[in-house]
Amino acid sequence: MRMYDLIKKKRDGEVLSEEEIRWFIEGYTDGRIPDYQAAAMCMAIYFRGMDNAEISALTLAVKDSGETLDFSEIEGIRVDKHSTGGVGDKTSLVIGPIAAACGVKVAKISGRGLGHTGGTVDKLESIKGLRTDLYKSEFIDQVNRIGLAIIGQSADIAPADKKLYALRDVTATVDSLPLITSSIMGKKLAAGDDCIVLDVKCGSGSFNKTVEDGERLAAVMVDIGKRAEKKMLAVLSDMDKPLGRAIGNSLEVIEAIETLKGGGPEDFRELCIDLAAYMIELAGKGDTEECRAMAREAISSGKALALLEDMVEAQGGDPRWIRHPSLFPKSLYSYEVPSPADGWIYRVDAEQYGMASLALGAGRNTKEESIDYTAGIVLAKKTGDRVAKGETLATLYTTEKQGNIGQAEKIFLTATDIRTEAPEEQPLIIKVIR
Repeated sequence: MRMYDLIKKKRDGEVLSEEEIRWFIEGYTDGRIPDYQAAAMCMAIYFRGMDNAEISALTLAVKDSGETLDFSEIEGIRVDKHSTGGVGDKTSLVIGPIAAACGVKVAKISGRGLGHTGGTVDKLESIKGLRTDLYKSEFIDQVNRIGLAIIGQSADIAPADKKLYALRDVTATVDSLPLITSSIMGKKLAAGDDCIVLDVKCGSGSFNKTVEDGERLAAVMVDIGKRAEKKMLAVLSDMDKPLGRAIGNSLEVIEAIETLKGGGPEDFRELCIDLAAYMIELAGKGDTEECRAMAREAISSGKALALLEDMVEAQGGDPRWIRHPSLFPKSLYSYEVPSPADGWIYRVDAEQYGMASLALGAGRNTKEESIDYTAGIVLAKKTGDRVAKGETLATLYTTEKQGNIGQAEKIFLTATDIRTEAPEEQPLIIKVIR
């Protein structure tokens, strides 16, 4: 078998066999297939797609590329949540503590930034001293003790995905349904959780630009999970505008902390309560409304915030930063973006807001590039808000890349559509697939 032949076969729109897919994944994982050929295959899959049998084979090959975790030592029902990625999506930092405060065990393996979207691991690592590389024994012990641990993907868990994840991020092959599915479900099936809630984003700031794309992705992932005997639920949520107001690593952590204190932007807070409720429901704690009430009580009582503090301390981070977010380092430079006109923010291109944040240093353009944890954007106005000419739309923050503020402002303003009429309000949760 030759990689050249498989690339050509998929380039020409033919169906790859399970044997061919496994040969590709195994060869890339052990280094026999170089990055340039793997990138060519990812691009062929991006343009030609895969049928459901190919997607299932790819997912299982990714899962089997490394260690399959046995979490049987964790006491209680294990529930995970995964988002397909969006701009300003920091939900894991809020719903994990909420669910754990309600008696659910959350043993979460998260990723880094991908394309224009931020990664949970990058956000957590903006907290001084926090480790996301726990040993398996540490991880299991922490989940048993406090109910929550969020770590990065180890070299042993789905290593094929870890390599492909980094490659897709820099080769414009992120938003491919087969590659997204195999990445998400390959890791989830390897991680050994009992229940999985999927937050499938739809809109300009996500990899699924239409609801139809999101529904297909959700249906495929739910089907794969059910075949593996997992309890599954998928939420289709709107990503035609950023979630919350903060875009960027430490800025999003601070917003998550504010939300656990009972504040934070309403759209972000309500989505977190819904997602946490579905996690609690899958764990058998009650019906949806009962679990929503439990989620709200976990915030109002302070239990969820205390649990995040416990997790940070257990993973080597400074817990004072959770109680006192003013301890987070500040960017050296900031700039307020003025509105160019009077009117209403009619719509925004959320993906381009993510690209503006990337230009400020909040993400990576290459696999080797470092992140400016202080960089990003805080929105003063969002879709549906009225603005006056000269009024601040957003504040841009950066430390290392001061010269890119002008570029980021240009991207941001081009992505902001201001009109004389107000837009219709859109629901944040579009559909729930059980």
